[in-house]
Amino acid sequence: MAKRILFQGDSITDAGRSRDHDMWGGAGYPTLIAAELGYLHPGTYEFFNRGIAGNRSIDVLARIETDIIDLKPDVLSLLVGVNDVGQDIKRAADASAGTYGIYLDLIISQVKKAIPDIRIILLEPFLLKGSETKKNWAALRKGVEKNAAIAKETAQKYNLEFVPLLQAFDDAAKRFKPSCWLVDGVHPTAAGSSLIAREWIKVFTKQ
Repeated sequence: MAKRILFQGDSITDAGRSRDHDMWGGAGYPTLIAAELGYLHPGTYEFFNRGIAGNRSIDVLARIETDIIDLKPDVLSLLVGVNDVGQDIKRAADASAGTYGIYLDLIISQVKKAIPDIRIILLEPFLLKGSETKKNWAALRKGVEKNAAIAKETAQKYNLEFVPLLQAFDDAAKRFKPSCWLVDGVHPTAAGSSLIAREWIKVFTKQ
């Protein structure tokens, strides 16, 4: 039986996916990962993308039953955290004092309780300076760095695999301008999606 890999998160994962058929459409990193693994290991994996644009950690938690547990994935890939920061700033809250860590911990603990043998891959939130981030750049960067650290700590707490992306995008932006990698400072271009997919596959194939 093919192993189920579920990609979960916000618009970076959603990437315009079809709502009618899993893994139809979508121009993001889940499609690139599915393409590579599907080509190298045909029939070994079954892929699902349930990312939803605009989601925060609390939103993923709210749909944990239908969009994670009920699917009974063998592997859960989770990328969430940027919108948590953005919403905090919009509410004039301190971006470094949000509830991301609380909800992320609840997601992981509930999934592991429901599916004890699940393999969870946690991706680090990231951003670059761009058209959507330059206005509140200092606050956004501070918040994302905070959530990146929380994601790493959560991965360590639960002995999860972790995909570091913040530094990877910072390094990529030194190679060429940020808009080459993230269209607006948040959403990946084709090259940015390839960066995520490559880093993800590195972690996935280590085990």
